[in-house]
Amino acid sequence: MSKFGILVLLAIAFLSPALAEQGNAARGRKDFKACAPCHSLEPGRNMTGPSLADLWGRKAGGVLSFDRYSDALKASGIVWNDDTLDQWLTDPQNVVPGNEMPFDGIKDVGARADLLAFLKEATKPGAAPARTAQSQMKGMSGMMDGGGHDPNLKSLEPARQVKTITYCRDTYRVTTADGKMRAFWERNLRFMTDTSKDGPEKNAPAIMPAGMMGDRAAIIFAEPEEIGRFIEPHC
Repeated sequence: MSKFGILVLLAIAFLSPALAEQGNAARGRKDFKACAPCHSLEPGRNMTGPSLADLWGRKAGGVLSFDRYSDALKASGIVWNDDTLDQWLTDPQNVVPGNEMPFDGIKDVGARADLLAFLKEATKPGAAPARTAQSQMKGMSGMMDGGGHDPNLKSLEPARQVKTITYCRDTYRVTTADGKMRAFWERNLRFMTDTSKDGPEKNAPAIMPAGMMGDRAAIIFAEPEEIGRFIEPHC
């Protein structure tokens, strides 16, 4: 192999570990807005994806409280560091074929460096002040945003407290504690559960807005068994 070829290989080998140090964390904080709807920076707070707290040095698939890892990721043997995270952010499917993360990767080297620089600071143990930035990363007005801190569903205003739900043909009608009723096309109303400490009280579901047009909502129950019991067929 020529000297030039060897130099190229060495440059590639040493580029990835240096990205987190070369990146701009302030720019990376802004880039993290794309990650915030699915990943929390708070320890123990899993969302669509696992919490990113204490990420460096952690084995892929290693958050014990997260139950939605793909088999491919759990079997990968990867330990997250500057190099492996850079590869993952570049092309997740190439790094772990068959993983279920809906993310195509970041091809721009500078953007990856910025994001890695932010994550390296924001996810390290005791980085609580950095994590407060996530609460500022809220999406469109009227949407539930996983990036901020979700409201405590045990203490909501009457307009968010569901009293009755009826269903007729393709329409749900939701009446809230303030006496108002809203009608939703069946495909515009989602039913969810939240069993965390911030979830609703039993038999006291909450309704939260969703979507950019104000025509969609999510009703959140304390446990799955409530969903069928709460909906009353009635025309």
